[in-house]
Amino acid sequence: MYEQLVLRYEASVKAICYSVLADTHLSADASQDAFVKAYEKLASLRNAKVFGPWLMRIAKRRALDLFRQRQKMTALSAASSEETYQDNGELNDTKRHLLSAMMRLPEHERQVVLLRYFERHSVRDVALVAGRSIGTVTKQLSRAHRRLKSMLQEAD
Repeated sequence: MYEQLVLRYEASVKAICYSVLADTHLSADASQDAFVKAYEKLASLRNAKVFGPWLMRIAKRRALDLFRQRQKMTALSAASSEETYQDNGELNDTKRHLLSAMMRLPEHERQVVLLRYFERHSVRDVALVAGRSIGTVTKQLSRAHRRLKSMLQEAD
């Protein structure tokens, strides 16, 4: 029976994962993880009629987890390669301060900033991925800008 559910929702789950990750292979991994997680937690689902939305939330969370892991690895990789290839320590300090400030943002603001500026999603797409309204995402981006500006000014 679970195989039928996998076949029915496979395309939708992959589409949600791809909208967050923009990578076919990572999306496939996230999709598979989502189905495994759903199977493990199936007993906790009280209403079988909400299986689809429940599975989509699991898939979105798994994709966001992979996205965050990839962002951390990319940031660390970029920081180490800059130290190797750049003579100008000032630029490295600036980027290090920015990354440090971003990591101090509240989780909900950090998420929208990463999706908007690092993955270059539109505000509309960020709202869909985050499960928030466009207005909420816009407000969170605005607050994040103010916080980052303030944190960077304090660092100087």
